[in-house]
Amino acid sequence: MTTRRTVLQAAPLLAAPALLGGCDRSSAYDAAIDAQRRHADELAADTRAVQRELLRYATLAANSHNTQPWRFESLPDAIVIRPDLQRRTPAVDADDHHLWASLGCATENLVQAATAFGRRAQVALAGDRVVITLAADAARRTPLFEAIPQRQCTRTDYDGTPVSSADLRALAAAAVAPGLRCELIVDRARLDNVAQFVAEATTAQMQDPRFVAELKAWIRFSDAESLARGDGLSARATGNPSVPRWLGSLMFGFIVSAERERARYLQQVRSSSGLAVFVSDRNDRAAWVEAGRAYQRFALQVTALGLRTAFINQPVEVPALRAQFGRWLGLGDARPDFIVRFGRGPLLPHSLRRPLDEVID
Repeated sequence: MTTRRTVLQAAPLLAAPALLGGCDRSSAYDAAIDAQRRHADELAADTRAVQRELLRYATLAANSHNTQPWRFESLPDAIVIRPDLQRRTPAVDADDHHLWASLGCATENLVQAATAFGRRAQVALAGDRVVITLAADAARRTPLFEAIPQRQCTRTDYDGTPVSSADLRALAAAAVAPGLRCELIVDRARLDNVAQFVAEATTAQMQDPRFVAELKAWIRFSDAESLARGDGLSARATGNPSVPRWLGSLMFGFIVSAERERARYLQQVRSSSGLAVFVSDRNDRAAWVEAGRAYQRFALQVTALGLRTAFINQPVEVPALRAQFGRWLGLGDARPDFIVRFGRGPLLPHSLRRPLDEVID
């Protein structure tokens, strides 16, 4: 589920504040993040209020390009999640794999939050709907629930230090799911092999005009644009300044290149402590939702351990290279869903989410 925030990290953008004076809306942006990523002060008793809080936690899940491709419906004893097909990204996700996995990520956040609010959640896929049935249960706040507001895809260099065996076991355990396995790669030689797949796939994507146009359309170059839209790939989330769209678009055309992106991603893989490759035995919507749920648990466990994570999905997004990558891993007919790097690094500003009323039917 790639989110290419790093394309905004090129040096020329750093000079922009001198040209733009009062364009930065950092206070409003930070206030919006604080409101969206707060933990509930107390557990609501009213069913409607509980479900609204569960939906708020669900929207904080990982999702492709921060498109937030979901619609929610609250029923008396259930919550339904449907895909929002108007938010598809066909250039990078032609078969909607990432879209359905994003619904799985939201589902898992909701399941984790339900436990904290005294609800037992049961998940089923019914046609084009994910149905989460809720029943009363003892309330329990788990470390994964506590990690929901802080989780992010941290797309920057990590420090490369090893992760302990105990932490690796915890990460592997978090990703356990029926019909899915998670392979952790920490050997430096194998990491370099994956880095070469990433570099080749990055070159292929950046030479595809459809991919580049789609990526650019989802970038939010300024705080004002991020606040108005509530979605997309925020410059703020890479620690870069807020610039007007006209200027960001102009600079994008000059500074974003296959060569520069290839070098950036090679460095990011090599700075990581390890990689996790998620692999499904099947290749259908149910498997994609389950893969999204497994990834979200993994990412929450990463956060609970004080680590960082980010997708490095290019080799699974280019079909020809996905097959080659699968053969290198010895997967047979199984599909590699995601490639995720992890390690120790800084916490960057979070991305925004749309208001709840815009995603609830």
